[in-house]
Amino acid sequence: MKKVISGKVRDVYEVSDNKLVIVTTDRISAFDVILSKPVTGKGKILNAVSLFWFNFTKDIISNHIISNNLKDMPECFQKEEFEDRTIIVKKLKILPFEFIVRGYMFGHMWEAYSKNQEFCGYSLEGDYKLAEKLAAPIFTPSTKAHIGHDEYISGKNVADIIGIELAERVKKVCLELYDICYKYAYSKGIIIADTKFEFGLDTGGNLVLADEIFTPDSSRFWSLSDYKVGNSPKSYDKQFVRDWLLNNKLNGEMQFDNVPDEILRKTAGIYAECLRRLQDV
Repeated sequence: MKKVISGKVRDVYEVSDNKLVIVTTDRISAFDVILSKPVTGKGKILNAVSLFWFNFTKDIISNHIISNNLKDMPECFQKEEFEDRTIIVKKLKILPFEFIVRGYMFGHMWEAYSKNQEFCGYSLEGDYKLAEKLAAPIFTPSTKAHIGHDEYISGKNVADIIGIELAERVKKVCLELYDICYKYAYSKGIIIADTKFEFGLDTGGNLVLADEIFTPDSSRFWSLSDYKVGNSPKSYDKQFVRDWLLNNKLNGEMQFDNVPDEILRKTAGIYAECLRRLQDV
């Protein structure tokens, strides 16, 4: 089985000309660095969260999922180690961007706003505080850098490369996905502050949702009960690990190889709580 990608979290294998197998590992990255120790069970939780949302949104747009049943996988994946963390998907022509929707003033957008700078072609008007909800969600795409950091770009930049019609279709779908899933998560006590999507085209040229969707790795999930404008909210993602790294530098260097086991166990608990809330009926 040919491994075509070994990413920060996922390993991707080519099964045939039109199918891939994706394995979501327990690896965790922070500040673009993979930590030396995994977060036990994280991959299974991410996989479960993505499958939940792919099913939830399948009437809005088709997705790349073929099956998450190991019996449908090549024989080499029909092992306990791949259970609940492995999917077989359609092979797509992936669009060369990450499509981000932001509903709150936070992260890089907050940094630009604080300096009175444009962000992804937007002039950020209004009197906003940190973590405040925007008047309306905005579409902020970025490049996908193989080396270094992604670069934020405008919708016009996207249209110049993939065409106006496809760019507008992507934007419309992204905003619709965010709106519907934001409302559902909010009803479960979770604020989706922002999220990213990836899309591809199938052999018929149809737009298909790919990669992962609304996971703690691809989104900012905040606790609704703890949320306060002006503060950095409690999150259901890897911010707990990022905060430890920021607060425990040695000679100015982040200790990527020395994150305590207790921090990783608590991070696993945060991911598990996110899944539990989403699936709570």
